[in-house]
Amino acid sequence: MKPIIITGGPGAGKTTLLDALGQRNYATFAESSRQLIEQQSQIEDGILPWVDLPAFAKLCLDVMAKQKHQAEEHNLAFLDRAIPDICGYLKQAELDIDTCYIEGCKGYHPTVFFCRPESSIYVQDEVRPYPFEGAIAIHDALVQVYLELGFEIVEVPFMSAEERVEFVLEKLEARELES
Repeated sequence: MKPIIITGGPGAGKTTLLDALGQRNYATFAESSRQLIEQQSQIEDGILPWVDLPAFAKLCLDVMAKQKHQAEEHNLAFLDRAIPDICGYLKQAELDIDTCYIEGCKGYHPTVFFCRPESSIYVQDEVRPYPFEGAIAIHDALVQVYLELGFEIVEVPFMSAEERVEFVLEKLEARELES
């Protein structure tokens, strides 16, 4: 099965959902953009998205392409964000989206699970330097880009991690039965 993307704006519980899937022994891949921000912030003149988004997008593309390739080696794998997210961030910043990003969006499962930012769990920090309203704006931009790229979006309701896992697995099973 093609790698399955779990995405949405920051502060939506995506990582918690991925962790719960991992506890059930599904292959999961952590959010590479957050890891890159943490790494780059430790480097003098590191490449950060709020300083140089195009350069940061290229870093993300390389890491996310490797993740996708690694995920393809599993029968079922879940990704915390993926290459189409790069397109969403570039679009929200009103920057051009190079064809390498569009091409990189191919090869994922057609169903994408979206988690909407939740104010009760949202934390603003140095990796997430914008207010909650900014998280909602990012979420909306991501939804729009994923739709434009032809993905089917499934909104994951905000509930316990275990309930979210059951929701995702049931939706995937229903989708596979329809195919």
